[in-house]
Amino acid sequence: MTAIEGWDNFYVIVGSSAGALIGLQFVVITLIADSPLVRADKENGGTFATPTVIHFGMVLLLSALISAPWGDLRVIAAIWLLLGLIGFVYALVVARRLRVQKVYQLVFEDHLFHAVLPVVAYTALTIAGGWAFFQPCPALYLVGAASLLLLFIGIHNAWDAVTYHVFVLKRIPGKPEKPKE
Repeated sequence: MTAIEGWDNFYVIVGSSAGALIGLQFVVITLIADSPLVRADKENGGTFATPTVIHFGMVLLLSALISAPWGDLRVIAAIWLLLGLIGFVYALVVARRLRVQKVYQLVFEDHLFHAVLPVVAYTALTIAGGWAFFQPCPALYLVGAASLLLLFIGIHNAWDAVTYHVFVLKRIPGKPEKPKE
């Protein structure tokens, strides 16, 4: 039995969840876009919505990669290493966008789920990529943990965006609210 055997069910569940949530995110963004209270702002999408889809997409990609019939785990380890580094840099870009955006007043939870935890997840993926060359079994658990963390970050951030639009930007009958500048 190879180190990668036995992970099939985990990645079928995690990957299909990520795929379904990507589709749901598109539906939600489409519905929110029709709201008269939403201010069209590219800054918003690149800071809050796009990273959520990227995290879900990364989980879907990791699930597909680990489900492929690799002859050698070193190939997938190198891919994990590369994806982890790319994700790490992207997480830093998003963290910078959070700092400079003026659309929304950030709270601790926003910093945690939009900046800190993604950096942790992509760092774990990078470490797992390097570790897999020497000890594949523990590295697989680290990739699994990074995948789950990215999935839960995406779920949190999608839920947070929806509840913000429903409860904060909700129209009062007869007196529409304007978004805070």
